[in-house]
Amino acid sequence: MSELVVAVCQFRPTEDREGNRTRITELVADAASRGTRLVVFPEYSSYFVDPMDASFALHAETLDGEFVRALQAAASAHDVTIIAGLVEAAGERVRNTLVAVDATGLRATYRKQHLYDAFGQTESDWIEAGELGVPQTLDIDGLRIAMMTCYDLRFPEVARTLVDAGADVIVVPAEWVRGPLKEHHWTTLLAARAIENTVYVVAADHPTPIGIGHSQIIDPQGVVIAGVGTGDGIAVAQLSQEAIARVREVNPVLRLRRYGVVPR
Repeated sequence: MSELVVAVCQFRPTEDREGNRTRITELVADAASRGTRLVVFPEYSSYFVDPMDASFALHAETLDGEFVRALQAAASAHDVTIIAGLVEAAGERVRNTLVAVDATGLRATYRKQHLYDAFGQTESDWIEAGELGVPQTLDIDGLRIAMMTCYDLRFPEVARTLVDAGADVIVVPAEWVRGPLKEHHWTTLLAARAIENTVYVVAADHPTPIGIGHSQIIDPQGVVIAGVGTGDGIAVAQLSQEAIARVREVNPVLRLRRYGVVPR
């Protein structure tokens, strides 16, 4: 059966776009030296300031801009696929976009569907929500990868639509803002999405003090098989199609479910 070595890279993006690209390139080289084929970075990897402001539109890029070109160069140099968060240009506001890039260029995108208008934050002041539609996926070493972002994690139907598109692995780049019980919510929801869909979940967050850290790779039974603490770091794990099949034989929730998911 197919196997895939994955890395999550926990780092702190800043307003220095060039510095972010340089740091990502360094982390990709480190991850690739450990045998990884997919390297995952957090939400807003291209540019980030806290609190969010109008500078996001000033520093937004297109899908063929400097950030994606840098990812392609790093992916080509190390024979990996990279998933990272891009602040994508969209007029007055911007899109919170995930890009999956390999040596050939852009493989898939995902635009955040549920904006973080919660816990005292109003992401929709600056961000335009992504349109609903058939998820884009990509296959790497025999496993199918799909993506969602941060606050989307609180909506289980998002993950279910990805599984309906054939996902074996759900990648969750995030900037999970710290606060009361937020670490508990993060770890609980990541495990729940893995368990209820019998898939791997690969989640990359910003480190403290703005994020909570705790980037993780979780198996289809909800067990954390690799993770990072609260600072910068890389976690690596091997994912297996055989493990997914074994769990789904014992726990056939996808086959037994009686409800579908429809957009509204």
